[in-house]
Amino acid sequence: MAKFEEQIKSLEEIVDKLEKGDLPLEESVNLFEKGVALSNDCREQIEAAEGKVQILLKQKNGEMKPTPLDKVNE
Repeated sequence: MAKFEEQIKSLEEIVDKLEKGDLPLEESVNLFEKGVALSNDCREQIEAAEGKVQILLKQKNGEMKPTPLDKVNE
């Protein structure tokens, strides 16, 4: 599996190509399909990283307890 940063770079390149709008339809569809797959993989990697962060955050009583990221600074 490619590194997250490499996947993001590939996704950005695909978006740039699609935004130009000068590709044949079939190539555009193929690039779009690849972009969706990259986007889904990146999302899964982000969700996995968020899960690890939530598990590592400690509550005030010192016990390890998952905390949603939007509740961390409350």
